[in-house]
Amino acid sequence: MVELHDSSQPVDLIALTTVLKDRKLLEKVGGAAELMAIMRYAPSPREFSWYSKVLRNKFVLRQIIDTSQKTIENCFEGQNTVDGLLDGYEADVLAIREGLEQKDEIKPLRDHLMDTIHQIEHLITNKGQTAGIASGFKDFDDMTNGMQAGQMIIVAARPSMGKTSFAMNIVENVAIRGQHAVGVFSLEMGADQLTQRLLCSQAGISMTNIMSGNLSQNRDFPKILQAAAKLSECKIYIDDTPSLSIMALRAKARRMKKQFGIELIMIDYLQLMRSESRKAQDSRQQEVAEISQGVKALAKELKVPVIVLAQLNRGPETRTGSSNRPRVSDLRESGSIEQDADVVTLLMREEYYAENDEERQESAGKATLIVGKNRNGATGDVPLTFRKELMRFESRARDELDE
Repeated sequence: MVELHDSSQPVDLIALTTVLKDRKLLEKVGGAAELMAIMRYAPSPREFSWYSKVLRNKFVLRQIIDTSQKTIENCFEGQNTVDGLLDGYEADVLAIREGLEQKDEIKPLRDHLMDTIHQIEHLITNKGQTAGIASGFKDFDDMTNGMQAGQMIIVAARPSMGKTSFAMNIVENVAIRGQHAVGVFSLEMGADQLTQRLLCSQAGISMTNIMSGNLSQNRDFPKILQAAAKLSECKIYIDDTPSLSIMALRAKARRMKKQFGIELIMIDYLQLMRSESRKAQDSRQQEVAEISQGVKALAKELKVPVIVLAQLNRGPETRTGSSNRPRVSDLRESGSIEQDADVVTLLMREEYYAENDEERQESAGKATLIVGKNRNGATGDVPLTFRKELMRFESRARDELDE
């Protein structure tokens, strides 16, 4: 039968009987009658797709049973919270579903060509407009042509540089100006803290004054109420669960996408996530690689841009002079992050590295967003101004750049 198949001949009763007869082997296998009996009980190749579907469904059912049994055991052990159990179970079910969806239909090149032609036609028709979602920072949007669906965008910096403020400014711009729904996963700060920052930025009132209550009832409080009214109309959804696993985060993001139709995701920050695979337990580098790959897979799966904040190592602080400028290689466990990301940006405030009061005064408020990697465009610097009292970054005015 193998020989018949390999020689591209039909594997049927007639062909098999003929070959066995020619080789004088027909009687040794029981004769033609025995062959007919065997063929009668053999499944038909025409039903192969149905058999494979049955096998696949039974395999999935076995996975669901195993996952459910594990969850039942975890419930009786009582070592986790109800929310933790739900997140873990949802992540496990998501992993099963992903295994089923890996065999997506492969499209021929002509279909991809038509999609690309439509995109180019749209760009020509809407010349001068940002193709993706605008961040609200014009120079950055000009460089990247907006944040595209499926992109993983890294915003990296040393602690206290303002990366959370910068990312929340983008969230604010996208939700208010662009009127897009945004999902925020804050593993570091609580939802209350992020809300205070949004109010501070929108109302134009110092965060210090808000936190201390040093506000004018007649002048400041109406501004806060007005900002709150504006923000309440925005589609910003915050999940502040700490120490999320990448699988749990993906499960939550998928649910958020289905429920609210989010068009952008912001994660603060990458190194606070964890992976629960066995390989990840032995190596932090392997764990970060799995998290990074999971974030990229999330962007592609949900077809939304994902902004991920990340910590830099101490590299910039060990260098002197202009060498304080951060580099992509300063990313902690950078190999996989740099490889998976479509855009890598590095946030720097010059006053952070000032060596004396004169330098500190001269560089006060000046910031730079370094686009160190841009898979589909140019790299370079985006000059910014940081208004620390408002926790807000803004595009630097042209007259400031000319000074």
